[in-house]
Amino acid sequence: MQKKRKWMVAAGVLAALLGVSWLMLVLLLPSDEDLAARARAELQSRFGVPVALGALHWRLLPVPAVVLEDAATGQPQSITVKKLTAYPNLGALLSRRLQFDRVELDGAVVPQLSLRALDVRPARLVSDVAATPLDRFVFRNLTWISRHGVAVVYDGEIDFDANWRPRQARVRRPSFQPATDLTLTRQGQEDRWTTHINLGGGTAHGEVALQTRDSGRMQLEGHLQPAGIDVASAVSAFNRKPVIAGKASGSTQLSAAGSTVGELARSLHTQTAFTMGRSTLLRFDLDKAVRSLGREHAGQTELESVTGQLDTQNTPQGMVATYTNVKASSGALSASGKVRLANRQIEAELAVDLVDGIVGVPLLLSGPVDKVAVSVPRGAIAGAVLGTAVLPGVGTAIGARLGATLGNIFNPDPAPKLKPAPKSTGKP
Repeated sequence: MQKKRKWMVAAGVLAALLGVSWLMLVLLLPSDEDLAARARAELQSRFGVPVALGALHWRLLPVPAVVLEDAATGQPQSITVKKLTAYPNLGALLSRRLQFDRVELDGAVVPQLSLRALDVRPARLVSDVAATPLDRFVFRNLTWISRHGVAVVYDGEIDFDANWRPRQARVRRPSFQPATDLTLTRQGQEDRWTTHINLGGGTAHGEVALQTRDSGRMQLEGHLQPAGIDVASAVSAFNRKPVIAGKASGSTQLSAAGSTVGELARSLHTQTAFTMGRSTLLRFDLDKAVRSLGREHAGQTELESVTGQLDTQNTPQGMVATYTNVKASSGALSASGKVRLANRQIEAELAVDLVDGIVGVPLLLSGPVDKVAVSVPRGAIAGAVLGTAVLPGVGTAIGARLGATLGNIFNPDPAPKLKPAPKSTGKP
């Protein structure tokens, strides 16, 4: 009986302590109106643009949390947040500091062009004295809109170590098959992460490392090993139209430099040496384009192999993609050349050999990617025919190079103007 009484007293004391702690917590919490005013002023100061808040309030049960609903930036294309729930660190609250253990984002739209206008620095959004500013960030139904209006939805979660170093992070395309996701896992306390990427039914695993200079400038280096990636599926995963179908493998080196995470992203540069086996060039018939001298090209081209190098460079105007040393072949033709894609505009120079026809016919592609203009430059026919005459029956890059060089087709000189014949005077 005495033992039971002791337990009852202990339980009563514990309940009283919890009640007092809860009362202190309630008294320390700012009102919803004060919280909304502080948040609005802070966000506008941090981001440099007006911010409208639909609702911002405390939720005490089951655990204390700050709930933000229907927020939007005052920009031509607004960044919007449907609901954001932040769970504060109770120890920090008792010290009258606002520090969050976990933040959950449910529904947001982020236009790329609008994000660039913000001065987003994570370390400034929480207490400067926090060793680990945020333990975990979870986001669901986050819609990213590219500079050209392509919308892609992502889910994910990030667990942080000190100084905003991700301990583990995962980003995925929900409801898309085959699985499309990226997982980063930190190696101990080093600024080095193992990457696991599932894309297009294949993988692109590797490693990335971050170095921070004394000046605070950061340098990112890494390598990936793409293997068995279905290119058409991979492109479709990000709501783009594929140009070629087939499986690709290769090796990728990546690098970036900057003083902030945003600068790192905007400077990202990749170099990928790739190989593809049996493939299909979609919506373009190379054979038809050559035989019609560029007038017709609708259709497809079956290829036995494709190799080359892809370089991508992020710039303030968007990503520039350059394909060099491209070589493609099938039983009916072979082609080589280079392609540049920037701001949804294409510039390409290809030299095509037909096994049963002309050798070294150059095709120039230019214009918007959804309405490409195809042409055969002046001098192409003479150069191609001469290539055939010199190397009859050779459907290789050698014949194409010779025809292109002799015809001076990619950078032709202006044709000389003929002098008019002297007028007849009628005299003998």
